Parts: sequence; structure tokens; C-alpha cells
Amino acid sequence: MLRDNFLRSIVKVPAQKRYKTFMFLISYSLFLICLASCATHVHPGKKIFHYNESSGIASLDPAFAKNQSVMWAVHQLYNTLIEVDNRMQLSPSLAKSWDISADNLTFTFHLRTDVFFHNDAAFPNGAGRKLTAQDVVYSFERIVDKNTASPGAWIFNDRVDSSNAFTAINDSTFQLKLVRPFQPILGILSMQYCSIVPKEAVDKYGNDFRSHPVGTGPFQFVAWEEGQALILKKNDHYFEKDSSGYTLPYLDGIKVSFYDSKATEFLEFQQDRLDFINDIDPSFKDEVLTKTGHLKKEWEGKIILNTHPYLNTEFLGILVDPDNDLVKASPLRFQKIRQAINCGFDKRKMMLYLRNSIGTPAESGFVPMGLPSFDTTVVKGYKYDVARAKQLLREAGYPDGKGLPTIKLLTVPVYADLASYIANELQQIGINIEVETVQKSLLLEQTAKSKALFYRGSWIADYPDAENYLSVFYGKNPAPPNYTRYNNPAFDILYEKAIAEKDTAIRYQLYRQMDQLIMNDVPIVPLWYDMAIHLVHPNIAGFEANSLNLLELRKVKKY
Repeated sequence: MLRDNFLRSIVKVPAQKRYKTFMFLISYSLFLICLASCATHVHPGKKIFHYNESSGIASLDPAFAKNQSVMWAVHQLYNTLIEVDNRMQLSPSLAKSWDISADNLTFTFHLRTDVFFHNDAAFPNGAGRKLTAQDVVYSFERIVDKNTASPGAWIFNDRVDSSNAFTAINDSTFQLKLVRPFQPILGILSMQYCSIVPKEAVDKYGNDFRSHPVGTGPFQFVAWEEGQALILKKNDHYFEKDSSGYTLPYLDGIKVSFYDSKATEFLEFQQDRLDFINDIDPSFKDEVLTKTGHLKKEWEGKIILNTHPYLNTEFLGILVDPDNDLVKASPLRFQKIRQAINCGFDKRKMMLYLRNSIGTPAESGFVPMGLPSFDTTVVKGYKYDVARAKQLLREAGYPDGKGLPTIKLLTVPVYADLASYIANELQQIGINIEVETVQKSLLLEQTAKSKALFYRGSWIADYPDAENYLSVFYGKNPAPPNYTRYNNPAFDILYEKAIAEKDTAIRYQLYRQMDQLIMNDVPIVPLWYDMAIHLVHPNIAGFEANSLNLLELRKVKKY
């Protein structure tokens, strides 16, 4: 209550004084956090984890967790029924176990009974109450409620039984019913959209719930001045413990800053005012990394470089709808031309010189490294092969590219250098590419309306299942996500079999068959499988990357 009264008093302060007042609140909050930590004599000293969010945070409401900045913050504040471990396997979180009916339509989740929401004024006497199955029902119904206007509503669209989708059997048993088998639903439930929220808090704060979050997560909300700082503190009643029985998290708090300049962010990191930075901006990657992706000697011992496969495939998309007039008039309608492009430029050299080896050349399929079903021995893509590219051109009726019209490639400005590299490489074998840079919003509009014939794209996983990538090519899907308008009945049959298949090994086999079909028909040119890259200070321990590039701080220690 003291904090709430203080925040209300800030609103009454003249605008020019609010920043100084808020900075006092931040300092005071951190002081209290550290004082409480020292009083336990368990982890003496200041243990506040600092990171920067250059793009800002739009909301702390998980119903709006549609981008990384929101997902990172929401992950600290909330929990989901199921989570994803570092091996990209689904593991229990709020649900300690689950059962699946014989017809693969009913999923029954058995909840933990030791989980409490954060203490908050939304509850009687300000004490957080125990989580129940009814909270899961409320949270999921809230996602699909049109009044919520959640961008995550699609996760349940045409998948759950509209008449009886979510049911609380009792306080500790929740049931979800599907309208048809869809095994990837378990991965979907690990998404931040599916975080569990209490109805009391949403009712109390209304639209302000976005800036006054109440969850069950390892950290709880203290204060947020948008554009300045976000402060979270340790949840002393968090349910998870480590192998020694010590309650997580180890950290006493988190401070998020909002410097919009990557140069400022890097300077703050150098001066130990940030504990880590995510990714390396192109403007200073050559200062830190060698071309082979290692730390330069002058940085060794001063910082730690963490890298890990990241579920993101960068690619060039090709519109392949035979009824589209753009396709009818383009040489890209020929499979052999698309194949020639795929093997006509050196991806490995591109990664070395333009990406400092951040990522892996995509020489398999569309499904990226990091997913359990990924297997380069089964799915064969395209490697750099000039002789094969020229042969394909001859077989397509364009020997050495003679008579082949110029092909326009659309890209956003930040990838202009990569597009130019590809164009220069392909020109040497007779394929002339004209690179045109457009703003991201225009490119998204053109691809959605099937007006972009050849374009640069990327696909980041929403959940850790290859179905999320393969659905991009399902013939019955519109654009989005099927921007290439690929339509192969054989692919669709395999896709429908896969999403209904309980046996993981069989489902993975089907995924690989689909991925190979895509590579055979080539509606895309895979460029690279991405890599999460973090710079961390040596006094940070237990900081582990994962293929979803989700910020995981529960087991992080700061010395």
C-alpha cells in the first residue's frame, strides 16, 4: 500500500519533477530489496540483474506478449502450465503432469497445489491467494475474448472445442478439449500468451493491468516508468526450488533500462552498468568478434560470449502460385531456376564475411537447428555448386543465363548488404538480380497480398515444434502464414497426419518428409539458421541461452 500511495502521489507532481521523483523511487526500491537480501545473510550484497530493452516494452500483460521485449518481461512475472527446457523439451511448470485421451482430443492437466499469486491490493488484505484450475479457465477464455483484443487469440482458433474448450474439473484439475487432433497444442501452451493471470487483478486495474501485472512468477512488479526503467523484485513465495532445496530465484531483483541507442547500451555494458547485452549490433560486431565468431583477444577474460542455436530461419521467399499473373510472367515459375538460385551463391562465405559466423549456413531445410526434429542426414538442401547451378540453367532453357530476364529481389534496408552479396554471386553464373529496398511495413503488406514475387523473410518460432514452420506451406493456409502460396497435396496429406500423430518419433519422420518436399519444390531459398548471441560479465553465473532466446533468470547468480 505504501508503494501504491507513493505512485499515486507521483501522478500529482508536475511533469518536470516526475522523472526525479521516479528515480528516487527506483533507488529506494533497490535499497529495500538489497536490505532485505542482506538481512537474510544468505546472499549478502547487491544482486540486481541489469539489462536494457532498446525497443521498449509495450505491455506487461501476457495477453499482448507478441514480441521478444514483452515476452522477456512477462516470463519473469508469470508462469504457464508447461514450459520449454534448454533442450527444447516440454516440461511441467504450473501443471505437474497431464494425460491425453485415446482420441487425442482431451488434455487433462493436474496442477500444483503450492502456487500463489503475488501479494497485491487486488486480493483481500493484500495477500496473494492460491492458484486454481479456474484461473487457467479464466486466463485462456480471456485470450480468445474479442473484448481483450489479444494478438494471441489465433493460438486457439479452429483448434479448441468452441462449446466446451476449457473446464475446471476441480481446484487442481484443468481440462482442454480440441475440435480435432492437434498434438502441437502442448507447445502452444508454453507460449507467454498462455501465462496464468488472476481475475481479481484484471478486474481491479482494468486497462492499467498492462502496467500493474500480478502473476505467480519468480519476480514481482515494483515500478515502471515507461521509457525510463522497470523494477522487479524477488518473489519470496515462489514455488520452485533448486536441487539443494533453496527457493528460486537467487537474484534479489531486476532492473530494465530503455536506452534506444545500441551504442549507449554497449557503453553501459562496458562500464558494468548492464550485466549482459543481447545480440551484437552490426556497427561494433567487428570490434568484438573475429570473422569466425570468437571474441577478439582484447576482450578475452573481460566478458563471456554465449552462443546457442536460435529458432529463426532467414530465407528468400518465392511466390509460386501458378494462377498469379506475377508468377506467370516470371522465370521463377520454373523449378530449375529456383534450384539454380539455391546453389548459385556461397552461403558459408556470406556468413563468414557479413555475419561474423553468427548463425549456420542453411544447407538443410526450412526447419532450423535447435528443434529436436532437425536432421541434416535426412533433409537435404542445397550447397554452393556452380557447376550444378549452370547445368540447371541450361536445362531450364537459359544457358549461361542467356535470355533470362532480370529478377527483382525485395528486402528491408538492414539486409541490403546481404541481398547485394547474393545478387553479385548469382550474376557471375548468369542470373541477374535487381535489389530493391523497401520499408518493412510495405514488404509485409506486399507479401500478405501476394504482390511480392521474390523477397527476403524470416520465421521465428512461436513454439518449439517444427509444425510451426511447416504450417507456413500448408496449402489450406492463407497468407499469412503461407506467403509463397505453396500448394502441394502430398505435403498437405503429410501435414494432416503429423498434427494428429501422438508418437513423437513418427511425427518427426513426417516433419522431415515435408521439409524435404519443400526443398525439392523450392518455394524458398534458406539462407541461415540463426544464433542467439549474448555478451555477459564474468560475475554472472547460471546464465544459459535457449533456442527460443527467452531470457531465463530463475537460476542466475550474481557475484
